[in-house]
Amino acid sequence: MSARFFSMLVAALLGVAAAPVSAQTVRAEPPRAEYSIPAGGRYELIGRYSLERLEQVLGQDLDAFMKSSTMPAAFRGRFDKPRYPVSLYRVLYRSVVPEMENRPTIASGLVAVPDTGASAMPLVSYQHGTIFDRLDVPSNPDQSMETRLMLAAFAAQGYIVIGADYFGRGFSNLTDDSYLVRDSTRQAGRDLYLNVVDFLATLKIGVSHFFLSGWSQGGWVTMNYLHSLESLGVPVTAAAVASAPVDLNLVINRWINNPQPVDAVYLPGVVALHLMAQERYQGFAGLIDSAVRPEYVQAVRDLYNGKLSWPDFLGRTVKRLPDLLRPEFARSGFTGNNPYWREVDRGQAYRWRIVTPLRVYYGGSDEVTPAYVGTLPEHTQRLVGGSSTSSHDAGERADHRAVFVHGVIDQKKWFDGFVQKK
Repeated sequence: MSARFFSMLVAALLGVAAAPVSAQTVRAEPPRAEYSIPAGGRYELIGRYSLERLEQVLGQDLDAFMKSSTMPAAFRGRFDKPRYPVSLYRVLYRSVVPEMENRPTIASGLVAVPDTGASAMPLVSYQHGTIFDRLDVPSNPDQSMETRLMLAAFAAQGYIVIGADYFGRGFSNLTDDSYLVRDSTRQAGRDLYLNVVDFLATLKIGVSHFFLSGWSQGGWVTMNYLHSLESLGVPVTAAAVASAPVDLNLVINRWINNPQPVDAVYLPGVVALHLMAQERYQGFAGLIDSAVRPEYVQAVRDLYNGKLSWPDFLGRTVKRLPDLLRPEFARSGFTGNNPYWREVDRGQAYRWRIVTPLRVYYGGSDEVTPAYVGTLPEHTQRLVGGSSTSSHDAGERADHRAVFVHGVIDQKKWFDGFVQKK
């Protein structure tokens, strides 16, 4: 999308909503280049993935993605052969920022519609994991392997796939990344879903089932999003999360105060983004200066503001997270008796009585999310008498990426079971 076209769309969305367009079915004619809908969303056709391109995702793209994994060849050949080409739309839609007194904003996301000709299809809302580049998002799938894998696994089999880029990422008009900010990330997903339902109506396509899926950061977002939807009475058919840090307080304390040899080298970057997002969105003035060692403060700010790439950040800082932070800040996590830690605890994403069927995936060699955390939702739901929630072990050798791919394969079969019942 050109900068001029993007600025025109943002201006239009912040102004008067466009008039509705004529409805059409998926197969009535080739997909149109642009759509406007009464709710204010603007949809641009950014490309189509052919069957050959989707097969490439499950072949050489998957090989490249898993090259650094502990299980590099474990999943080759385990995906179904793609059945449908997929039309890809980038959407700009209106939303609000809860932490900023519901300030109006424009967010971006992806809508992938398989060419099935069906009048109704199941829909999967996918919440993406941690990224360090603003454009490694669902609405720019050529730069997001996790998104491409969801397209090849689900959209190519007849599921509509959508994904929010989150506020401050993708083509949002915000510059501040909402990384691990609870209310804003679930707001972005909820408003995208509502906008997409209106868009699909213009195509005369209904939604037969509604599923949620997410990995890593996106698993945490998915759980918070699910909580929001259930609170509003919006039915979700089923949800699945992989390597989800559902208890941020436990996970961040583990990273900081009980580091392990398995820990990912990029954890300092992850916490840098998180601390900066909390400072900006929650108004925690001075958080970075109080948390980060003085010699690394500028690098943390530059990474968050897009002035420093992840490799350059690593070159200017440290590989071990405890070495990035002030010792007194690390100790403050013991009791959590300050505004930052209280907000982190508020971000827990599993301590309610869930009604939606749920699967969670974890692995024994996950360098980001401890396996113990992966089992918390199941044990909590057993305790409170909640939904059918089960934990699925991807294996003792499964690292962060292996848990994700294992989860995609398993949840696809599980979701299919709900679709086939109706």
